[in-house]
Amino acid sequence: MSLKKHCNIPIFIPELACQHQCVFCNQEKISNTFSVPTPNEIGQIIDSYLATLSEGTVINIAFFGGSFTGIPQEEMINYLKVAHTYVKTGKVQGIRISTRPDYITNPILDILEQYGVTAIELGAQSTNDKVLVKSGRGHKFNAIENAAKLIRKRNFELGLQMMLGLPYDTLELSLQTARDIVRLKADTTRIYPTIVVKGTVLEKLYKKGEYQPLSMEDALSWCKEVLKIFNEASIKVLRVGLHPSEELEFDKSLITGPIHPSFKEMVLSELWSDVLMSKHLHKGKSIIYVAKNQLNYAIGYKGKNRNTLREKGYDIKFVADKNLKDFELDVCYN
Repeated sequence: MSLKKHCNIPIFIPELACQHQCVFCNQEKISNTFSVPTPNEIGQIIDSYLATLSEGTVINIAFFGGSFTGIPQEEMINYLKVAHTYVKTGKVQGIRISTRPDYITNPILDILEQYGVTAIELGAQSTNDKVLVKSGRGHKFNAIENAAKLIRKRNFELGLQMMLGLPYDTLELSLQTARDIVRLKADTTRIYPTIVVKGTVLEKLYKKGEYQPLSMEDALSWCKEVLKIFNEASIKVLRVGLHPSEELEFDKSLITGPIHPSFKEMVLSELWSDVLMSKHLHKGKSIIYVAKNQLNYAIGYKGKNRNTLREKGYDIKFVADKNLKDFELDVCYN
């Protein structure tokens, strides 16, 4: 039986009047959104997406780009009312929203339940209090913990996003954040290495020599280790690395930082390198069977893993096997 395709209809609503000044944040630049759609306009956005999607696709409307529950309540409800009409008619299966942990209360959750919200993603970023303070988040870990508990008590899917390489962050603190996300029983997560964007506090700190983002090598290594924790806990990772956009280029809004259109592939290639090197492979010809969706990652970004093995004297061929799961492999020696 084939798995159903899933698709989010993204609606970007940057909370331009956010009272917090996170050091990394410039929502207009990051989301590549310079105008905010009105509630009346989002129906057109949804309809345009629906016209392109095949029958049988599991569809969610996703309010991204800022802290959705931080916008004025009446305006938030107006957005939800439009989206909810598509849920009620069965054209979409649910509504996803992203927000801040300190913008979650029981009255807010009552509204979200009423209008068909099915998944809530919190920008946790870190669970270390000093990292949160240095990053200008405006709350500490207890806010993340409390919000997660409130959401888990209801029938919402819980997502907890994290960032790597924030001010004061270390590999061990990032690993602890990942472990905390597991402990808080998140269903999903997203992993974003920190980048420096124009118009942010982080840009000023970087130019003064008070902040240095992770190198690409370190970002890949940290992300790989974090991913191992989530994989072991069976937490679904929705995204690895910031989604590149026309605006987030070095000659435009991007100052510096580990961003790459193939970042996820590079991370998974590194993870597969660890898996392959941990196996006691025999020199000579062999076939390595892996899950179909892991084949490119096992071979490695630009063939890196295959080339490394061949340089070490292994004559390896990678083949997809539909019976294998992620990071499982079988080896057949000729």
